[in-house]
Amino acid sequence: MFSSVVPLARLNPFHAPHLQLLQDGVRKRPDPAEPPSPRRSLAAAAIAEEEYSCEYGSLKFYALCGFGGVLSCGLTHTAVVPLDLVKCRIQVDPQKYKSIFNGFSVTVKEDGVRGLAKGWAPTFFGYSMQGLCKFGFYEVFKVLYGNLLGEENSYLWRTSLYLAASASAEFFADIALAPMEAAKVRIQTQPGYANTLRQAAPKMFAEEGVWAFYKGVVPLWMRQIPYTMMKFACFERTVEALYKYVVPKPRSECSKPEQLVVTFTAGYIAGVFCAIVSHPADSVVSVLNKEKGSSASQVLVRLGFKGKNLKLLSTLIYNNLSQLLMLVLYSTGVWKGLFARIIMIGTLTALQWFIYDSVKVYFRLPRPPPPEMPESLKKKLALTE
Repeated sequence: MFSSVVPLARLNPFHAPHLQLLQDGVRKRPDPAEPPSPRRSLAAAAIAEEEYSCEYGSLKFYALCGFGGVLSCGLTHTAVVPLDLVKCRIQVDPQKYKSIFNGFSVTVKEDGVRGLAKGWAPTFFGYSMQGLCKFGFYEVFKVLYGNLLGEENSYLWRTSLYLAASASAEFFADIALAPMEAAKVRIQTQPGYANTLRQAAPKMFAEEGVWAFYKGVVPLWMRQIPYTMMKFACFERTVEALYKYVVPKPRSECSKPEQLVVTFTAGYIAGVFCAIVSHPADSVVSVLNKEKGSSASQVLVRLGFKGKNLKLLSTLIYNNLSQLLMLVLYSTGVWKGLFARIIMIGTLTALQWFIYDSVKVYFRLPRPPPPEMPESLKKKLALTE
C-alpha cells in the first residue's frame, strides 16, 4: 500500500523539500558495489558531445530565447484571433453571443468572414512583445534566482524557483502587452468603434490619453501572472514527471522529434490549468477595456457581485483576500466563455512550448535535462543514514 502512495506523493510539486530529499535519496543513492548508472553516463556523454552555439546564460542565449518567445506567442495568438474575438464578445455581451458556435454564427452574419480577423494587428504586435519579455526574462530570472539559492536549494525548491522566475518575467511582459491588448479589445467588442489598429490607437488617445492604454494593466497582471506561473511551473514539473514515469527511456536517448512530442504534451496539460486559473481576471480585462471610465471593482460588481456594494468590495480587497477569492469563484459572470478559453489556451500553450523548444533546437541552444539531485545532497543523505 505504502509503496504505491509514495510515488503519487512525489508527483505533488508543492511537497516539502526535506521529504523529497529523503525520497530521492533513498531511491537514487548509489551502491558502491554497483557500476555507474547508464542514464547518468549517457546524459553526460550527450552533453559533452553536443556542440552548442552559445553558453547557457550568455547574452546570446537570452536574446535567442527572447526571439523564440516572439515567434511562439506572436504567431500562436494571431492564429487564434477568431476564437479570441468570439470569447471576448461572449464575456462582454453574453445575451447576444450565447455560445461559441452562436458567437461565430452571429459574427459572420453581421461582419462576414473577414470580421473574424478583427484585432489581428494589435494581437500580433502586443503578444510578440509579451513573448519577448516572458520567455527571455524567464530564462534570466531562473538563472539569477538559481545562483542566489545555490545548487542544492535550487533543486529542493525548484517549483518555487519556477514560480518566482515566471512571475517576475510576466510583470514586465504585461507592461509591454497592455497598450495593444486595450486596442484589441476595443476593436473586437465595440461595433463601429474602429476596424484597424491605426484607427483605434489615435481615437483612444484622444478620448482618454495615455491612461486608455494602461488602465487595464493591473487586471492584466491579475490574469497573466497566475497564468504564467502555472504555465511555466506546471510545464517544467510535467516534463520532469513524463520522462520519469511515462517515457520508457531517458531524455538523452530520445530523438529531437520525440523530445518535442513530450514538450507539446506537457504544454497542453499546463495550458488547461492556465485557462482555469486566469479566466476570472480575463473577463474583467475584456469588459474594462471595452468601457470608458470603469474601474476593475465596478466591473466585478456587474459581472457577479450583485447586492454587494463597492465599499464592501474594497474592504474585502484590502482586509480579507480569502473572502474576495470565494466571491470571485462563485460569481457566474466571470466564468462566461471559459470553455472557449480552455480550448484556445490549451492549444496555444502547447504550440507555444513546441515552437519555443523548436527554436532552441534549431539554433542549437543549451537545453538542460530534467533536474536531478546534486551529488553533494546525495553525499549528505548518505552521511545522515
